[in-house]
Amino acid sequence: MPQPDRLPGTPEFRIRLPQDGAEARGWLLTRFGGNGTNRFLLREGSLVTAEEWPGLGRHARRSRAELRAEGALLDAPSVPGRPEGAPARWVATRDIECNSSSAAAALVCGYDASGPESWRTDEGHPLSDYLSTGWRPPHKAWLVRGSNVSGHNLVRQLWLAEGFVSLSGAHLPPLEESDPTKSALRRFVEEGYEGAASYHQKQGLVDELHAFLTQMRVGDTVATYDNDRMYLGRITGDAVQTTSPGGLSNLRRSVTWRADGHPYDELPGELRQKLSVQHDVVDLTGVLDALDGLAGEADGTDRAEAADTLERAAPKELTLPGISEALAEELLVHDRAWLEELRELLLDEKQLVFYGPPGTGKTYLAMKLAEHFGGGPEQVKIVQFHPSYAYEDFFEGFRPVEDPETREVAFRLTAGPLRELADLASRDGNRHVPHFLIIDEINRANLAKVFGELYFLLEYRDRSVRLTYSGDDFPLPPNLFVIGTMNTADRSIALVDAAMRRRFAFVELSPRTEPTAGLLARWLAREGRDAEPARLLDALNSRVDDADFAIGPSYLMKPGVYRDGGLERTWRTKILPLLEEHHYGEGVDVAARYGLDALRERPA
Repeated sequence: MPQPDRLPGTPEFRIRLPQDGAEARGWLLTRFGGNGTNRFLLREGSLVTAEEWPGLGRHARRSRAELRAEGALLDAPSVPGRPEGAPARWVATRDIECNSSSAAAALVCGYDASGPESWRTDEGHPLSDYLSTGWRPPHKAWLVRGSNVSGHNLVRQLWLAEGFVSLSGAHLPPLEESDPTKSALRRFVEEGYEGAASYHQKQGLVDELHAFLTQMRVGDTVATYDNDRMYLGRITGDAVQTTSPGGLSNLRRSVTWRADGHPYDELPGELRQKLSVQHDVVDLTGVLDALDGLAGEADGTDRAEAADTLERAAPKELTLPGISEALAEELLVHDRAWLEELRELLLDEKQLVFYGPPGTGKTYLAMKLAEHFGGGPEQVKIVQFHPSYAYEDFFEGFRPVEDPETREVAFRLTAGPLRELADLASRDGNRHVPHFLIIDEINRANLAKVFGELYFLLEYRDRSVRLTYSGDDFPLPPNLFVIGTMNTADRSIALVDAAMRRRFAFVELSPRTEPTAGLLARWLAREGRDAEPARLLDALNSRVDDADFAIGPSYLMKPGVYRDGGLERTWRTKILPLLEEHHYGEGVDVAARYGLDALRERPA
């Protein structure tokens, strides 16, 4: 039986607090609060946090203090098995009516929280699904696909000619509400599409119907795509439900379409990326400025005015800082043109790999360049691949997490370093800032296993792919660069397949060629040290028959080498073991051939 004043058709909602699983419950009321939203009833027995976090509003602080003084919030009794060090909780001794769901969430959590998102049903659906559409930007933009609706091209046959845009909605009952909530649509889809669509298809359909029926408004921009051309229009009417042949276009909105389309190849890259998202309805508001620029051109706007519109619409240009003399000196690279070529490769390819023997400074160079081009270490993330590294470690996957209350283990979808960096790079305000992912020892993992569907995105930055776990449509942002390092003395280099080689530019760092060849001599000169170690290293490398097993200079660019006996110790414990591995089974006397005494007696 529905409780008095409870908003009809809405379930009970809950917030589960972290660390100990304490829970608060409540429901929406029919009465409205001072801010025009439904009031919320916090149920007796609900647990709330006793801690107040910085930023909690004054009204919420005062409300919590008054409820404590009245005895409506008392210290919660201790529970057997409660984790040691768990935060203090209060318990509601009676029902507490709050001005809104957000006020109730702040009361429970101890910080200002969004009630429509914080309160959830037992199935995990947010409270916002049960509310009519609230505030939204006054002008939004949408992509609606219609070139292949059950094999029919509605764009060409109906939409452009008759001036509307549509969704199928063939199995929906008559919709009595003009602005249905997402929860109502979910119920209609569950009932109408039972056996006609999978769980994920129904989930996607609910989102698309909600966008089409309640999020779209008169005056919004709408785009569609057909035959390699994008068409723009303006929504001029509310959503209507009608009948149509085969139920292909039962839900319609009238649209004033512009006469000419725009060739796909001439669209801005950020817009092409959005067009690759595989949903029937896609929110394009994030690229609205680019759409407005195209609309200005189509309207025949004065060229100067159109150029001004496009200039204002265009995001800050993505570029990489130039190579300074100071950077070249710090890296001991005598030829700035070589560094400038690396900059051009990154701008053109987005991905490159430094490869060469051990000790050639591949990782050091990658880090220094990334910090220089990105503007600091905040835009740089480093990972190291190894044989057991997988997609779930690199991008996203389900990881075991212990429930603090029951001690049972559940799996939670967790972002890996690439997903975290991509999300950071794609935030508003960050899209012109270069971000770098450095992958050390990139050839030591099973690359096809680690990259998965991301292989595609490395080559096609203007597209998106459907992710394996989350199901999101994900693009690699154009301001995310990848630098890998590869040790050629590691035989796992053979695992780098042709697909990987096609997607990366490869730059060799070899002790036999510049800028690596003279690096140690330049470093010794800068440090004011004797040049003998550089001559000995050159003599050694001239005797190594395989360039992939030459010895890089970084072994001899450490302070310990230049303490008493340091050079001999480094040669004996670092360099000769590498060469013994190289000549394993060949019967070569490594010390006699590559030892310091041998090189000093007979320098090459």
